[in-house]
Amino acid sequence: MSINTSWNLVNFRSNLIARLQREGYAVVALSPDDGHRDALIALGVRHIPVKIDSKGLSPLRDIVLALRYWRVLRSLRPVAFLGWTIKPNIYGSLAAHALGIPVINNISGLGTAFIRIGLLTRLVRSLYRLALARSSTVFFQNRHDRDQFVEERLVAAQRAALLPGSGIDLARFVPAPLPASPLVFLMVARLLRDKGVLEFAAAARIVRADRSDAVFRLLGPLDVANRTAIDRREVEGWQRDGVLDYLGEATDVRPHLAAASVVVLPSYREGMPRSLLEAAAMARPLIATDVPGCTEIARAGENAMLCPVRDARALADAMRAMIALSPAARAAMGARSRAIAEAEFDVALVEQRYLDAIARATG
Repeated sequence: MSINTSWNLVNFRSNLIARLQREGYAVVALSPDDGHRDALIALGVRHIPVKIDSKGLSPLRDIVLALRYWRVLRSLRPVAFLGWTIKPNIYGSLAAHALGIPVINNISGLGTAFIRIGLLTRLVRSLYRLALARSSTVFFQNRHDRDQFVEERLVAAQRAALLPGSGIDLARFVPAPLPASPLVFLMVARLLRDKGVLEFAAAARIVRADRSDAVFRLLGPLDVANRTAIDRREVEGWQRDGVLDYLGEATDVRPHLAAASVVVLPSYREGMPRSLLEAAAMARPLIATDVPGCTEIARAGENAMLCPVRDARALADAMRAMIALSPAARAAMGARSRAIAEAEFDVALVEQRYLDAIARATG
């Protein structure tokens, strides 16, 4: 299996790794050595370092990456190649196809290249079309992304399948009582413009103008290597102005979710937002943008309030509406979140669909 960060495998794929191992598969990870190698090895995974410049546009580096995949896969001859994120899905898949190795892809989200239409988008589409042409199964995390890929003929309809994100471990993320007061709005995300961080800060400023008792917290990695990354000085300015509290990055988000009254994600587009899945499993009411990915788990009139994308004032209105609800009404929304997570997003569903896909690819 390959993805652009080892951190992702440790934090989001460990259940799948354990299930594959229980079924008798040896798991090999092709991913960057980003400080999580020991954690992968502790999971029983053989780790082979692969340098992936996930946001770089250098053709030379991409050719080197493709050759690295080909050499490693030729040596390993795995029963199947499992790919996540753009470059592993493209270059890892092309190498596997060339060697006759079955491929199972996961398109976890379309990302910046599909949000900002331009030359990069056309290039990525062409590469996807080439790389996915012979894949056995291509998983998508929401129906909008699947339908777009099928309509644009990037993947054949019979190869496209849906997954409930990476699933959620319902035994690890369990319901917690909502805090009595103050009302805490929490956003958990990488600090990127495309995640709606600017809108979250602007909405917090609007709401705090007349509700100074409301608390706004931002949790997630800063200084991310991404063209839409938020500048650290901007975050420090929000803190100085008393707009929000920046909590930094956490290895375990559960205490922060337990301390939150409402979890917010004003993203521009998602595959399946992990932060909302985890919040739902812990019985939190949600506020999200009405965009693909978010609406798979955040459902207006049930467990969430939705607002238009890139609209800080509408986001502030949703926050005010959440404040106006009674504690019992917010708790009822949270209970509905948990019920949706239990019914549709159990990680066991993801594990079984991968096992079925591997059986089809190798049968």
